[in-house]
Amino acid sequence: MITVVGTGRVGSTLASQLAAEELDDITLIDIVKGLPQGEALDISHMATQYAADVELVGSNDYEAMAGSDLVIVVAGLARRPDMTRMDLLNKNTSIIKQVSEQIKQHAPNSKVMMITNPMDVMTYVALKATGFPANRVFGMGGMLDSSRYRNLLAKMLGVSYASVHGMVIGEHGESMTPLASRTSVNGIPLKELLDQDKMKEAVEKTRKIAAEVIALKGATFYAPAQGVVKMVESIVRDKKCVYPVCTYLTGQYGVSDVCIGVPVVLGKNGVERVIEVILEGVEKESFLKGVQSIKAAVSSIQI
Repeated sequence: MITVVGTGRVGSTLASQLAAEELDDITLIDIVKGLPQGEALDISHMATQYAADVELVGSNDYEAMAGSDLVIVVAGLARRPDMTRMDLLNKNTSIIKQVSEQIKQHAPNSKVMMITNPMDVMTYVALKATGFPANRVFGMGGMLDSSRYRNLLAKMLGVSYASVHGMVIGEHGESMTPLASRTSVNGIPLKELLDQDKMKEAVEKTRKIAAEVIALKGATFYAPAQGVVKMVESIVRDKKCVYPVCTYLTGQYGVSDVCIGVPVVLGKNGVERVIEVILEGVEKESFLKGVQSIKAAVSSIQI
């Protein structure tokens, strides 16, 4: 069973996409009376049209997550147009601590996937609050940022999205690190198709595009939900896909005691292996800047 905690726009969109993929039965939990129950009914009616035989249950009681294999946390306040992800820090820390304690009590054998922003810091909060092994607590990482990066490049190059292969690692925030040096178009290195100025432009646009979407429509939910579905599929079906996931580092990339996005093998056990790539120049500088930003945020809160 998959539990989604928080049934706002991201949580409900995610649940509908999970149901359509028929990945597992789904429990929706929210503190708003009637909301998760209503979403469960609505999504179950949609699932019928997909002929997706999944059960959906909505509840205001955390006990409903008992027996969950995976708990996806979307609870918390959403980012407004005038806010950075870090502006949400203090408001969401207490919420995630409370949710984590409930997960520890009612779903002690589950894996926990963090979506709530600031995602890297909230992943660290959940890891410490649950006391679970690090492989079982992880965050969305660069899944969303990578899709935005590939989208921008495909449009710049006039090629199919499917032909662009690139990854964004590091902080899910202003210091995110698109790996332009390792990006390719069906094996053709990006640097052979774009000059340095255009590559730099793509990186900078990737960092700013979230704020643009939020300014235009108030929130972003379709793209993050689909990124999470890809992660869930790799876990449930043990596909062992290599994705940029926020995970706890213990010396990899030369850093320790921080949760940050890096390439990992994602399977039935959660984060099964961290893959280290050599970072140089501006990419290494950007990654380490993100590390320091996350560590500074963690040091400012009480866990």
